[in-house]
Amino acid sequence: MAETAHPLEDLVALLDLEPIEVNLFRGQSRDIGGRSVFGGQVLGQALVAAGRTVEGRVIHSLHAYFLRPGDMEAPIVYDVDRIRDGKSFTTRRVVAIQHGRPIFNLAASFQVEEDGAEHQDEMPEVPGPDGLENEEQIRRRYVDRIPKKYHDKFLRRRPIELRPVDPTDLFEPEARPPQQCMWFRATGKIPDDLRLHQCMLAYASDFGLLGTALRPHQLSFAHRHLQAASLDHTMWFHRPFRMDDWLLYAMDSPSASGARGFNRGNIFTRDGVLVASVAQEGLIRVRND
Repeated sequence: MAETAHPLEDLVALLDLEPIEVNLFRGQSRDIGGRSVFGGQVLGQALVAAGRTVEGRVIHSLHAYFLRPGDMEAPIVYDVDRIRDGKSFTTRRVVAIQHGRPIFNLAASFQVEEDGAEHQDEMPEVPGPDGLENEEQIRRRYVDRIPKKYHDKFLRRRPIELRPVDPTDLFEPEARPPQQCMWFRATGKIPDDLRLHQCMLAYASDFGLLGTALRPHQLSFAHRHLQAASLDHTMWFHRPFRMDDWLLYAMDSPSASGARGFNRGNIFTRDGVLVASVAQEGLIRVRND
């Protein structure tokens, strides 16, 4: 799959899966600088596959497990199981397959639009996105400490602009409490399709979350002995939103133990509306070899 000129157009194309048979879809991958396929990409594509089999209902929750590292050079096949179509809720199960083996599975539930009781957490008081450095500007400060062969990947433009409120030093991180906030948005306009915005939010929700559990331990993803990976991922979608408007990701990590870090996140619009919540456990292993 050839990369298009604009990173956002490339992401939209990446999420537009190829139907290959009833309930079967094929997706490609994009190398964003990791050792394997980015977890948020598989999450977003699996949600697209599930949504292609549902009419008149929108996602309200998903629960997923990352089973094996994804191969960036091979296509991913998404096999959708239409478990149930009820009066109000629809359930789908999706298995992502590469080289004949499952690498990821997803359970997703969709609901018809309904009115009901309303309440929400308050958005934390943090500086707004205006005036904060974005991830690209921050990375440019560290480029001289990265081998030249990785410069292009390290500085590659991304479809989602990230602006951390309190960024961590990649190479000399200080011990900090296990909380952080980050503003993010798509780098251009997105069509008025709520499902597309939800799939893109699933993609973006894997940025920064696992790093929250690293903060108290003076670790970052640049630590050469760190082995870190998402193990599972859960999302609840509360209210409509737009990915091309600023969203605040407020994250915390209540626990780390057994080489695993548990992380949570609430996602708010700029005017304080809680639109989604996230939970994830990830592998945090410092190897001595």
